[in-house]
Amino acid sequence: MLKLPEYPWNQLTPYRDLAAQHPQGSVDLSIGTPVDPTPTLIQEALREASDAPGYPTTHGTLEVREAIVRWFARRRNVSALDAADVMPTVGSKEMVAWLPLLLGLGPGDVVVRPRIAYPTYDIGATLVGATSIATDDLNTLSAAERSALKLVWINSPGNPTGQVRSIESLRALVSQARGLGAVVASDECYAELGWGEFETGVPSVLDPQVCEGNLDNLLALYSLSKQSNLAGYRAAFIAGAPNLMPSLINNRKHAGMIVPAPVQHAMVVALDDTAHVTAQKDKYRARREVLRPALENFGLRIQDSEAGLYLWCTDGYSSWETMQRLAEQGIIAGPGAFYGQAGEQHVRIALTATDERIAQAVQRLNTAG
Repeated sequence: MLKLPEYPWNQLTPYRDLAAQHPQGSVDLSIGTPVDPTPTLIQEALREASDAPGYPTTHGTLEVREAIVRWFARRRNVSALDAADVMPTVGSKEMVAWLPLLLGLGPGDVVVRPRIAYPTYDIGATLVGATSIATDDLNTLSAAERSALKLVWINSPGNPTGQVRSIESLRALVSQARGLGAVVASDECYAELGWGEFETGVPSVLDPQVCEGNLDNLLALYSLSKQSNLAGYRAAFIAGAPNLMPSLINNRKHAGMIVPAPVQHAMVVALDDTAHVTAQKDKYRARREVLRPALENFGLRIQDSEAGLYLWCTDGYSSWETMQRLAEQGIIAGPGAFYGQAGEQHVRIALTATDERIAQAVQRLNTAG
């Protein structure tokens, strides 16, 4: 039987128990699951398509694929995408975990993922017996590792750090990976949540300034969970790589991986509407603007956090010591240790709590000690 590592979030039980003892209850800022309502127009779209007696297609309806193409052109500066080269997926985590398998990787192959990263990149490699290497620079690979390199993961905006790769950085990495014959997969699910200099947009790996108009061996993943509060719909998609997409579609057909037809229709409405995305971002902005100074008042330094739903914090101590300090205030964070050795002195603070719970956290942080 395949034996994977224990699911990391199970380790939070003692901190949850401690936080729950707070007289006003706990404030859970550990996991980035949306708490605000799914926009009404998307709920209505789901209901409209609820009479769906037949099997939907794995590749997705032309309607949803064309909506994805329009979204890339309007929001990501990607105009050369063809509707044939996009596919809805059952959330983005499905594709993160299964892409090495779908690409035919196995023992002896190397997968590179960011130095501080979501654990599922490693799990995807483990599932096929490939070797996962944590690095942000392909120059750090040995000659043997470079020759075995098959897949390079990018995560920009990054989870948990909120770090954003520039166009120049992406272009250099794509060029180097292509020179080594590797596929580049870019997990971009926080792209609509840029802050500061990235307020108006976050670069995509499919941007012509990055890929010079050649989408071969380049894949972008995106999820509507964050921008549209659709985590419960499992509404996401993968796009790019016209040389690979037919095989990806075929392999997912055999595995029965299909986004339900009503969800595909709801995705069309979500992708074509900008107003609800802006409104949700403004809610996160307001939470971020009150949480950030409160965390700093508590003694934490905010690093990176240029985009996304998190504040990446450190006080110079281990993740677990900081987790303890926060739990004593009834606040649950995400330990940076979950994301690799380089994150062991950080915690991740999510903006995904109600305004009332955020206000509670701010009050406790400002009055602690």
